[in-house]
Amino acid sequence: MLATETLSAVDRLVASLQEPSLQAVLAPLIQREIIARLLVSKNGAQLLHFNASDSSYRQIAQVMAWLKQHFSEPVNVDELAQKAYMSPSTFRQHFKAVSGTTPLNYLKQIRLQEARQLMLNDNLEAGAAGLRVGYESVSQFRREYARLFGAPPKRDIERCREKL
Repeated sequence: MLATETLSAVDRLVASLQEPSLQAVLAPLIQREIIARLLVSKNGAQLLHFNASDSSYRQIAQVMAWLKQHFSEPVNVDELAQKAYMSPSTFRQHFKAVSGTTPLNYLKQIRLQEARQLMLNDNLEAGAAGLRVGYESVSQFRREYARLFGAPPKRDIERCREKL
């Protein structure tokens, strides 16, 4: 939880957007204050480590961001390791430490969540949604969907719509 002083600085930063004549001067100062407050907080050392340019956390975070943008494309874990400038075994180890899962399971979760959104928001049928998010097999998509969400796609979507 952010300290009151840090939240106050964030409020002032947002408020500075309403004063264009002062924003150019105030915003950088307030941003520096927020950074300083975060760095001296109890998690400051972790923030510094995470932000270090050679940090494995940062490299994994960049790969995770790439996966979120390219989830429908075929993925090779060795190529992901290259993106993180790591050997495949080191990459897998660091990825699991950061995300709590393997790279392929992480990708699977992204695909399944995206497919669920497509079915809910765009009324796509399960098979079409599965193919759009990168699955090559509709039956595999349905099996993995039911495993993650506890019901086959059609029943899960009906259940989600009832809650709305």
